[in-house]
Amino acid sequence: MKMPSCPMDLNTYLNQRFTCECGREHYASLRVVRVGAQALNELPVLVKLMGFQSVYLISDSITYEIAGKTCDQLLEDAGIQHEIVQISHLGFDEATLGELAIHMPDGCDLVVAVGTGAINDMTRYFSYKMGLPFYTVATAAPMDGFASSIAAIQVNHLKTTFDAQTPIAIIGDTDVLKNAPYRMIAAGLGDLLGKFTCLCDWKLARIITGEHYCERIVELVESCVKNVLSDADKAIDRDPETLGKIMEGLVLAGVAMSLYGNSRPASGCEHHMSHYWEMMFEQAGKRPVPHGTQVGVGTVLVLKLVEHLLKADVDFVTARAAAKRYDPARWEKEICTAYGPAADGVIEMEAKAQKNETSARLARIDTMEAHWNEIRTLLSELPSSEKISGVLHTLGSPCTPAEIGVDAQLLKSTFLYCKEVRARYTILQMVWDLDLLDQLSDEVIAELDRNKE
Repeated sequence: MKMPSCPMDLNTYLNQRFTCECGREHYASLRVVRVGAQALNELPVLVKLMGFQSVYLISDSITYEIAGKTCDQLLEDAGIQHEIVQISHLGFDEATLGELAIHMPDGCDLVVAVGTGAINDMTRYFSYKMGLPFYTVATAAPMDGFASSIAAIQVNHLKTTFDAQTPIAIIGDTDVLKNAPYRMIAAGLGDLLGKFTCLCDWKLARIITGEHYCERIVELVESCVKNVLSDADKAIDRDPETLGKIMEGLVLAGVAMSLYGNSRPASGCEHHMSHYWEMMFEQAGKRPVPHGTQVGVGTVLVLKLVEHLLKADVDFVTARAAAKRYDPARWEKEICTAYGPAADGVIEMEAKAQKNETSARLARIDTMEAHWNEIRTLLSELPSSEKISGVLHTLGSPCTPAEIGVDAQLLKSTFLYCKEVRARYTILQMVWDLDLLDQLSDEVIAELDRNKE
């Protein structure tokens, strides 16, 4: 089947193989999405329909009370063999995986995640390694990772992305979702807002590095963001229909990642900021705000950086001179300071990717100079930081780093070093290539300080 030439309903893309004009075949293994009132009742129905015999429910103490207890009872009433665990290792790291393995019942043939981001990722990776399919029962809609085929897990103190698997069923009961803490509802919208900058990253990479690009998937993600934002103001009233649209939009963004085979369609430098903050907060023993909330703030910061770039005097000769001065040993020392215990993983990744290496950087600068008008046009099409801040503010969601516990020192480090979290070309890498990241980040931080007054 050919990839639709214009965005279609979510169900069009489920468990279907598409040939695409981008030259790749796209496939998302997600088979069923149930979003609506009393959708939890679908859990035992789907288990029986798909022929599973023994279910392993994974929750924590909070999600157990929100939906895990109900899932437990629904399976019991349906006569389906099952066991439920409330995980206690909440670092969502190697210890958590060990706990899940220890408590897994014999004969289990289906794993069910009851929760959101971290529980979803742990279950996704755990079930993948155990060779078992899994479902997701959402207790809130704060992020777009429900339908993803990758998992972000803390390993050796570094938030690391692993290949995993997509759930075969996702259940989002709006009677549950509407009772989620409002900060989590707003976080879901924040994650969707991040698609503006992440898709721009991909478009830039297509121009500057020749990275493979799929127009159909980009259009799909753009359409789901516009669809959700049209009614975003109703989310503050916990309108079930709007929350269902948010959930479906987040699932669709995850489906786009599965269709493409990695997170490029839904994760860019705004997500790299979030990942960096999560690592830094963990090292400091602090609990970060929800991922989507961080992404919303990161999106505003990236847009501000772009606005300063568009006003800057870009000097390609100076950029080339900076590329020739690059000192890997100095960079490594800075990374050790910026990442602490997570530095080894970052250094190892750069050793493989060589994204900062001089000859490749010089080639990118040449390409940028040749296509600068096209690049400026692309950047100019992004929404303004003021517009996105306004949406977040209307929803009562943080829109500045100070509101999420990021001080000026951490913010400066974020601008300079969060691009090292992934070996992926982004707006931040482009500004660094141009030798403007230090200068422009100072300008953004000064602007934020002025706005406090």
